[in-house]
Amino acid sequence: MSAFRITARAPGSAARLGELVTPHGTIRTPAFVTVATRGMVKSLGVDDLLSLGVEVLIGNTYHLALRPGAEAIGALGGLHGFTGWTGPWFTDSGGFQVFSLGAGKIHGVGKIAPIFPGDVPMKPTGTSLVALSEGGARFRSVVDGSRVFFSPEEVIRLQRLLGADVILPLDECTSPFHDRAYTRAAMERTHRWAERALAAFERTTGLGPNPGQALWGIVQGGAYEDLRRRSAKAIAGMGFPGFAIGGSLGRSKEDMLRVIEWTVDVLPDDRPRHLLGIGGVEDILEAVARGVDTFDCATPTRLARNGVLLTFAEEGFRIAIKNARFARDDCPVEEGCDCPTCARYPRAFLRHLSQAGELSYYRLATLHNVRFMVRLLERVRAAVVTGQDLSAVLPLHRL
Repeated sequence: MSAFRITARAPGSAARLGELVTPHGTIRTPAFVTVATRGMVKSLGVDDLLSLGVEVLIGNTYHLALRPGAEAIGALGGLHGFTGWTGPWFTDSGGFQVFSLGAGKIHGVGKIAPIFPGDVPMKPTGTSLVALSEGGARFRSVVDGSRVFFSPEEVIRLQRLLGADVILPLDECTSPFHDRAYTRAAMERTHRWAERALAAFERTTGLGPNPGQALWGIVQGGAYEDLRRRSAKAIAGMGFPGFAIGGSLGRSKEDMLRVIEWTVDVLPDDRPRHLLGIGGVEDILEAVARGVDTFDCATPTRLARNGVLLTFAEEGFRIAIKNARFARDDCPVEEGCDCPTCARYPRAFLRHLSQAGELSYYRLATLHNVRFMVRLLERVRAAVVTGQDLSAVLPLHRL
């Protein structure tokens, strides 16, 4: 069972420093949970992650259940035994994949599409590949085309076998383009699924390799204040030891910040709060200032693979390494960065590897971007403990 302890609070904001103790180690919060969708961060290994200072990974129940299968992973000691990463693991519920194959297809808001689409009309772009019902979500496997059914109970069983330290219940993730009526119906269904997940969690005690698992609740409600507050109150009332903020966070960054404030205002202060799918530098700082403790997002590693490297030294905290201005640049990606990439390779060489399609580029870029996120959260924690304004972690920019 995980336990959470607040060790310091920042004056003038809701930011707090904490320790999330799990059966496989302690996570210092605020923390970035590095995404390992299919059991490992793309192009890296366990030794890489340890050297970069990563403390916790999050796997994807949807993808792992389809291949190689939760039973196979469970038989090999769960994610800890199967992957060799023996530190803390989170697993999501697969709810976002149900969304991306369903409403995301219809609304054109998928995993790679912008999270905040802006004030633009919704144009249907595809057909849903998911059939949602009160029972759960039915879809075809992207691996072999077989029919798959995710119920709240089945998702708990799968995650019991995967053995992560923190697991999440099946939820219905809504789109920024869903109206109030649909958002409310989806929220209420998520609450019913949460109750079923809790019951299944209790029934499956002893199943899987990690008896110390913790099941956290997910708050939904879209960008509607009354629905967010109602959802936070309902989920908090079910007794979950921690919470995740999920679903649509609105059509703008301002919407997101309001959603966080409404939600955190209702959730118990002594339990951890996780923000699903958010990993931008300024987004993390704003969320920490509002009392969020952990984050996960695939964007830093996806950017790396697509030629975008993170840095505190550039506007927007990123550079496009394929840009011609780096062709003869002998500087590291970021001066002062202690990652293996910056210690040895200049920007010009990384640009060459990227343009040439060399596989080594993916590893070197990912090493840097993962270390950047670890360093960012180290700076955030230092600012909280010393009482600095969080904007002090950004040398060239301010919130």
